[in-house]
Amino acid sequence: MLEGKNILIAGAGVSGVGAAKLLGRAGFDAAIYDGNEQLDTEAVVSQMPENMHLTFELGEYKDSLADQYDMLILSPGISVNSSIARSFYDRGKIVWGEIELASHFAKGKIAAITGTNGKTTTTALVGSILKSWYDSVFVVGNIGIPFTSVALDTRPDSVIAAEISSFQLETTVDFHPAVSAVLNLTPDHLDRHGTMEVYGETKLSISKKQTKDDVIVLNYDDPATRAMAERTPATPVMFSRKEDLKEGIVLKGDTFVIRTGREEIPVCSTKEIRLLGSHNHENILAAIGISYYMGVPVENIREAVMEFRAVEHRIEYVDTVDGVDYYNDSKGTNPDAAIKGIQAMVKPTILLGGGYDKKAEYDEWIESFDGKVKYLILMGATARAIGKTAVAHGFQNVIYADTFEEAMEIAREKAVPGDAVLLSPACASWGMFKNYEVRGQVFKEIVRRFKG
Repeated sequence: MLEGKNILIAGAGVSGVGAAKLLGRAGFDAAIYDGNEQLDTEAVVSQMPENMHLTFELGEYKDSLADQYDMLILSPGISVNSSIARSFYDRGKIVWGEIELASHFAKGKIAAITGTNGKTTTTALVGSILKSWYDSVFVVGNIGIPFTSVALDTRPDSVIAAEISSFQLETTVDFHPAVSAVLNLTPDHLDRHGTMEVYGETKLSISKKQTKDDVIVLNYDDPATRAMAERTPATPVMFSRKEDLKEGIVLKGDTFVIRTGREEIPVCSTKEIRLLGSHNHENILAAIGISYYMGVPVENIREAVMEFRAVEHRIEYVDTVDGVDYYNDSKGTNPDAAIKGIQAMVKPTILLGGGYDKKAEYDEWIESFDGKVKYLILMGATARAIGKTAVAHGFQNVIYADTFEEAMEIAREKAVPGDAVLLSPACASWGMFKNYEVRGQVFKEIVRRFKG
């Protein structure tokens, strides 16, 4: 498909450089477009295979580039509605993203996981389960390891657990997982997708190339994902924390159970796992379903689920300082994810929130405080809007901070022994930090400093 093609990669960030490296390793040349005229091209070239010819198109984008190149590799941070993408689409030319590119070179079976919340935990858990049974396992995608970086290392007997974002799904064409999953659907990234309908269809597109021989795992408890069973070409398998489904993956009392229609197979109980919160019960149900239909024996699933610990930045216990527990939930980058953080708390909580404005609404988040939150400390672009919402819902203990460090000092001052301090911002980190990982690391560093 790529032979003889003149390939342009949009963006010289991690994704773009990863795409270029993959192409170079596979024996193809390419060009990178980037708006930064001062881009250090030598530094980029130094990362490429020696035999690769990499050129650059820098500065203001001109539509004429779409006439010079046959196909575009688009980084997920660049919208399909951007001028560079539209110029290629309008000419009927090929536009791929990094996931599509990697999947054309990868071998083996893919389990692809998307949804608004829980993707990282579920993907990491699926990866752990797969590693308990298969020899060649790769855990890739939005979880932090670009699929492009390992695609050429896969083998026909490899299995791949891939966390896929809606941004990455926008540019899939022939991407074909053996098992896909949509965990849930709540408002997020509407500044990019525009409407919930578009956002939902983008998530469902994870299964567009699947067949009845493939499986899609869906959340029965979420009406939006439950309805996807009618629109997918794959065979749907439901999981439910709340309903006693005749078939699917269910929580029966305190036991995770697989129901195939022919038999009922207990896996393990909620008392035997190490993950906090009912939202993690949903992640476990999904991971059990994905792994089971990827061919892992139930006994391996059971042991891996029981051993699995929370991923970094997701309701991650950091330390106890002066009798106060500190939890890093920096990955709570939207209200629904942050609600899960609050629900997992069992102590009076000082909550740190606010950040980049993704045009979300915060009413349900404030309502979820349910008497647990003593103080809400706000920072970033959304601080005043969240504070106004809190007051409108009768929550008055709102404090504003100009910096993250100031917010942490206020939290330390307000907390007393027996309290918890929770970073669960309900917002993205952009404008204050490069990403949520950096925000979480800074939180942990400050906690360590508090401890001395």
